[in-house]
Amino acid sequence: MTTRVACLGDSLTRALISVDYLDILERRRPPGDLRLARFGTNGDFAYNLLQNLDAVITDPPEVITVLIGTNDARASLAGDRVDQLMKRKRLPERPSAGWFQQCLGAVVERLRAETDATIGLLSLPVLGQRLDDEAARASRRYSRMIADVATAEKAIYLPLHERQTEELRRADPPPIPYRDVTPAAGLGVLVQHVVLRRDLDTISRRRNLVLTTDHIHQNSRGATLIAEVIDTALLTRDE
Repeated sequence: MTTRVACLGDSLTRALISVDYLDILERRRPPGDLRLARFGTNGDFAYNLLQNLDAVITDPPEVITVLIGTNDARASLAGDRVDQLMKRKRLPERPSAGWFQQCLGAVVERLRAETDATIGLLSLPVLGQRLDDEAARASRRYSRMIADVATAEKAIYLPLHERQTEELRRADPPPIPYRDVTPAAGLGVLVQHVVLRRDLDTISRRRNLVLTTDHIHQNSRGATLIAEVIDTALLTRDE
């Protein structure tokens, strides 16, 4: 029997400059076991996801995964281009931790009210690879909020942040400081990947990054951890 899975999120789920965790997830399972639907929009905040649930609810799947909050966490960092982001993503208020938690809770509330799907909330990938950096601490802080929402809304918590933290500690990566990805930097990765035909793992290796291509978007190692957490903590739990 085929399980229909909707994967909700931002650019990590859209997978233009991030290795496609949906593809890895599908390949982890027997052929025909999953039918995956992608709902990922570059740059989305939890607020944007809340505004765009109709397409998921119109044809509800059996399982829904939600990976959102990386852009909310990035906006909390000093010096981030918050005003530009607010304008580009048409946010009605300045991003904050409280607003993120409120929006994510509303996402789960609506999905629970209007579908019968099993809902899994992923904690965030680690921002950067220095666990003591402000960026990594922000992704850890927002991941704790996701855990709180999962508990309050009776969703399944998928511990991606914890799994990636373990991987980084084992890898003992070079202490490269976090650098936020500007639109120009994101375009640079896209040009290298699409025009110059460099695979994302090559870009990652050249930058000495363990899980990402640019401190945010995932290489194969990072995307595999996303697929692994979804598979082991959500899809196989009742098998």
